[in-house]
Amino acid sequence: MTVVSQVILKADDELRYPSSGELKSIKEFLQTGEQRVRIASTLAENEKKIVQEATKQLWQKRPDFISPGGNAYGERQRALCIRDFGWYLRLITYGVLAGDKEPIEKIGLIGVREMYNSLGVPVPGMVEAINCLKKASLDLLNADDSAEAAPYFDYIIQAMS
Repeated sequence: MTVVSQVILKADDELRYPSSGELKSIKEFLQTGEQRVRIASTLAENEKKIVQEATKQLWQKRPDFISPGGNAYGERQRALCIRDFGWYLRLITYGVLAGDKEPIEKIGLIGVREMYNSLGVPVPGMVEAINCLKKASLDLLNADDSAEAAPYFDYIIQAMS
């Protein structure tokens, strides 16, 4: 939920107008809108490149994942892994656009550890995969945009750890 929605709902619940502090937070949110849209656009427009680079990094670090017996061994398993990269990147863009980690939590993290455990996918491997996705993504952004986007990747990493 965006800052604007949160302020409006809270004020309405309390039958009052938004406070000056709440209005200030809306102003700050709106001032960063151009940056958030730029980051989300860069990530979305470069999804294929980011996923390819993250995949390459992961396989170099963990060749056991794609070796016989590994969780990404075989075309089908590898395709599922790559699909998840794109899915997590999309979640990141939702959080960046909202300026909040709530969309990531609501859409993608509830039960994620349990799901991967039930599928036999090692969660530490997923953490490593998201770190590769983070690096591949942030390498395409300038320093300010990287600093803005990094916490959203870190939030997923922390939730999986």
